[in-house]
Amino acid sequence: MSEEEPGGGHRLGSYLRARRELVSPSQVGLPSGGRRRVPGLRREEVALLAGISPDYYLRLERGRDKNPSPQVLESLARVLQLDDIERMYLLDLAAARPRAPRRKRSEHVPARVYELLAHLQIPAFVEGRAFDVLASNPMAVAFSPRLRPGQNRLRSLLLDPEERAFHQDWTKATANFIATLRTTIGDDIDNPRFVELVGELALSSQRFRTLWARHDVRILEGGTTTVHHPVVGDLHLHRDKLPIEDVILVVYYPDKDSDSDEKLRLLAALAHTGTADDQTRVGRPDVSSDRPTR
Repeated sequence: MSEEEPGGGHRLGSYLRARRELVSPSQVGLPSGGRRRVPGLRREEVALLAGISPDYYLRLERGRDKNPSPQVLESLARVLQLDDIERMYLLDLAAARPRAPRRKRSEHVPARVYELLAHLQIPAFVEGRAFDVLASNPMAVAFSPRLRPGQNRLRSLLLDPEERAFHQDWTKATANFIATLRTTIGDDIDNPRFVELVGELALSSQRFRTLWARHDVRILEGGTTTVHHPVVGDLHLHRDKLPIEDVILVVYYPDKDSDSDEKLRLLAALAHTGTADDQTRVGRPDVSSDRPTR
């Protein structure tokens, strides 16, 4: 496994190199003319702009110095034009220390959450840290059959043609999901589920390999999205992600009395009668297992 993957080598150096390659000379006020053998900034250019020696920066990228000062990291974050989330990720990488392997623990859906799902009349489901669907209500499955328990949302997004057609902006969705996965992994790089998922997607998806190599980091929270439902058409919905213990409850809902509200009520009626592509069948999954079924 390469050093860019969970369980790999020095992540601080990998992150610095990836971000350096995404910054053009013109973005930092340097001339962009002449032949350049590498994309983005050269190492010596980053060092000059950050006020450190080229040799020291080279040691950072190659993992020979794993304890840069906060001042050096802040200077590098400025040169690499990191936003607040990316800057905190950089600081956390430098602060990470070797640790004993964590005990593998199953992600557990509290019993009360099943009761909540049963009462919600909007698409709602529970996901784990690796985007595994752990539980869902009938409206979620009517909304998308890829939200059945045992599915993995990122895997579906990258490999299922129907899921790609489902999203109005598939390019943005994949970028956000992959960057969020890297943020979620954090220093838990030896987690078997993360190692398994990253390894599978690295082998099966060029889109994943390209975006994973960028080392983007994001936090995927609430927002709005537009999807193309095959039965009721376009739905413009809000999305909220609510942490409950060690899992996340995800809900989708429309503006009241909007066109999407009417379409969602129609979808609910179709799901109730079992005519929405037979998408209403959903059972209570065995949440004691932390590996989704394929």
